[in-house]
Amino acid sequence: MSEGSTRSRLPLKLDSHGGVDIGRRRRHNEDAILLRPDLHLYVVADGAGGHNAGNVASALATTSLANFFESTEERMKGLPDVDAFGLSKGERRLAAGIQHANRDIVEISKTSNKHKGMGTTVVAISVNADHGIAHIAHVGDSRCYRWRAGELEQLTYDHSLINDVLETRPEVSDEALERLPRHVVTRALGMDTRVRVSVRSHRMLTGDRFLLCSDGLTDELDDDQLAQALRLDKSAEDIVGLLIGMAKESGGDDNIAALVVSCEIAPTAPASSWPRRRTSVHPPHARPEMTTIVDSSEADARDMDPEIMIVSVEHEPDVVPAGSANQELLDAIEALKFVKDES
Repeated sequence: MSEGSTRSRLPLKLDSHGGVDIGRRRRHNEDAILLRPDLHLYVVADGAGGHNAGNVASALATTSLANFFESTEERMKGLPDVDAFGLSKGERRLAAGIQHANRDIVEISKTSNKHKGMGTTVVAISVNADHGIAHIAHVGDSRCYRWRAGELEQLTYDHSLINDVLETRPEVSDEALERLPRHVVTRALGMDTRVRVSVRSHRMLTGDRFLLCSDGLTDELDDDQLAQALRLDKSAEDIVGLLIGMAKESGGDDNIAALVVSCEIAPTAPASSWPRRRTSVHPPHARPEMTTIVDSSEADARDMDPEIMIVSVEHEPDVVPAGSANQELLDAIEALKFVKDES
């Protein structure tokens, strides 16, 4: 799917395409994508929960987010791009849409035991076409990359256990870190009535390519391989097909979702008209450890790590699928509670 001549009136022209593949080892697909060029909205969601509940969560996330954008389209037209508090209306809208999707998932999860505890990661781009600005939001470890002028940058930072520990407890000993899994997501939609959404804005330049993907892609392909595909002079559809094929050839242990947005900015684009704001755009982070989601139905075939774990010092960890965390992992989490600050 792509934006063609029907949107040529806009300063920013986009070519977009996405694809999902079940991979080589999974029994069903729990990834979902959304392409809504009419809303300038692009989303990848990676569901979790086992027994196909993750499929419900990821599909609901994309549908709910699209519905929210449809319902707020007219109202957004009358608001300034940046309000009196220095907050971007595009960022606020995208974050609000993800919160809306989270609440929908939580409500559905209460309706039956089959859906109880389901969750999904999400990464989304909402484009301000008039100003050439990409608002990027994510929860979990689904990622956004940008290919620009021969360089690949990861624009999102995984919400993973190892990254959370390094941010909040950098004094933890190497021995304690060694015991922690590097395949655990600490934020996801569906875990609580509120979720922390990371959102940033980036200016789009002619020739930029944005890649949204689930961990089924990044577990199999490293940065060099992603760059190899994104640098090609091909359509978004061809690049998505190539990336998914490369991931399957490399192993394809998980579901694979990839969505590419390529942009061209017309000469008439108001490049300097984006209002100044008080908040800064965070620089891209170094690429963190990659994450593997394991389906609960395959516990007999593979060692099983939890797909999502919500960890806090005050409460017991929430684990999805339920019962997937072994005692060794729980003991390692418990040990973190007793690490004292050295400051």
